[in-house]
Amino acid sequence: MAKNRRDDSRFPFPILQGILPFDRATLPTEILAGLTFACLAIPEVMGYTKIAGTPVITGLYTILIPMALFALFGSSRHLVVGADSATAAITASALAGMAVTGSSEYLALASLLALMAAVLLITARVIGLGFLADFLSRTVLVGFLTGVGIQVATGEIAGMLGVAVEGHGTIAKLLSTFQNLSYISWATFAVSATILCTIVGCRWASRKIPGSLIAIVGVILCSWTFQFDAKGIAVLGVVPGSLPSLSVPDVQWTWTLFKQLLPTALSIFVVILAQSAATSRAYAAKNEEEFSENSDLVGLGLANLGAAFTGTFVVNGSPTKTEMVASTGGRSQIAQLTTVLIVLVVLLFLTGPLAFLPNAALSVVVFLIGIKLIDVQGLTTIYRQARSEFWVAGATAAVVVLVGVEQGILFAMVLSLMVHTRRGYRPKNSVIVRTKSGSWHSKDLSEPNQFEPGLVIYRFSHGMYYANMQRFTDEVTAIVQNPDNEISWFCIDASAIDEVDFTAGYTLRSMSRLLDSKGIRLVFTMVEPDVKAELDLYGLLKLVGDDAFFETGSGLLQAFHNREASGTKDG
Repeated sequence: MAKNRRDDSRFPFPILQGILPFDRATLPTEILAGLTFACLAIPEVMGYTKIAGTPVITGLYTILIPMALFALFGSSRHLVVGADSATAAITASALAGMAVTGSSEYLALASLLALMAAVLLITARVIGLGFLADFLSRTVLVGFLTGVGIQVATGEIAGMLGVAVEGHGTIAKLLSTFQNLSYISWATFAVSATILCTIVGCRWASRKIPGSLIAIVGVILCSWTFQFDAKGIAVLGVVPGSLPSLSVPDVQWTWTLFKQLLPTALSIFVVILAQSAATSRAYAAKNEEEFSENSDLVGLGLANLGAAFTGTFVVNGSPTKTEMVASTGGRSQIAQLTTVLIVLVVLLFLTGPLAFLPNAALSVVVFLIGIKLIDVQGLTTIYRQARSEFWVAGATAAVVVLVGVEQGILFAMVLSLMVHTRRGYRPKNSVIVRTKSGSWHSKDLSEPNQFEPGLVIYRFSHGMYYANMQRFTDEVTAIVQNPDNEISWFCIDASAIDEVDFTAGYTLRSMSRLLDSKGIRLVFTMVEPDVKAELDLYGLLKLVGDDAFFETGSGLLQAFHNREASGTKDG
């Protein structure tokens, strides 16, 4: 078990793990962190509703019941769960064309997606699928989020300029924006520019200054004072001030609808799994704390159940929100529960002023969210350190921008598996040779490849499975058929082999017979007990004998040198 992973057996009732042990001395700091986070997050989650295509009030709902449920049932002391740009974009991409954006039917479908994601998360906990978080590589995650950032940011340019756009997809919307530049609403543009300068200026001065909140409150006051709506600047209009009602998503449940939404729910599930687990791990390691991926799956599942039954959209563990809380002194879920209480007050008493909020203000907030997602530094690092993986990240971003978010995450999953398979399919195998000083040294398969006359030690550097067996066969055959090689023993160094599948077992038996026909004995060294048991199951021990396995290199050499004295016949 990794140092930062918590032993689930110690927590039969996984509750309050993100809160206990509670330190009273840090309570004022936790409350202040929660207050500061609320000031930063409230404008941001309202912006996420533009990405998801749901009413503004649903953004506040994502940091009410869902955040409280994860704080109580999750494991991580730091992970913040709420609306997230990636899952919001996937939701909007899937529901486009299924219902009118912002309608009650559309919102019901968004809540249904949250319910399906919750079921998948809890099912993953029950059957132990938390490890799937490891199957979305950091490379493709950077590319995916960058693509989402480009799509989100470019999609808000029209709203900041006050122009109407047509078409679907990033490129179509961008072209439509440029075609309609002559229809810019200069009043809307002035509002957008002022808000943009205010937020960026506050962020430049100090990241602790709630620039978004200052800008939003300021523009609401100006809108109320100068009646922006009368001057052609579009505003939100009446926002109902009430708590969410508990209800099942109001949709007609059919098998056709389930099949239509399942790929999207699976995409959302993978993003939640990968992004939340990566964030929890990072902050647990940073603070030398433990966390349980399984408990986090329960917490995330319950948070999405809360979202589904309170009429909002999917929630996710957010790296940016988590950093917001950590940077202001939050060290446990107490800070998040404080934020929940503040949002509760806003919902009960302060939604009235939101009616005066210009739509352009939310467009600016969402635009900056998108810009923040474009990970130029991450892409630069990948380009400098792993050039081939940079093209994988770039391809993922391109699919998101040119095709769609849902297709992008599916493409990212396939690419991650392809990268993993490619490394196993083409392992960097080698031979062990003796240096002039007498030490052992690993080198490529080129000549000379004998450890000493008559003995080849071939190191296979990956688990043996169906995809890399042709490479194994080609390499071994090339070595033994070389007319300059007079080989008596062919040894496979199995120190890097952690498994052998059925195809590999069949190939090893065939290779043993081929070597035997050439008078060459097949032997093994440093074989793990589990791997040896698999080889026995496939009948290889019966072919080569138990005395063909050596625990150490010195044992191998001693047996090779004594092969004639001991009466062992090569082959």
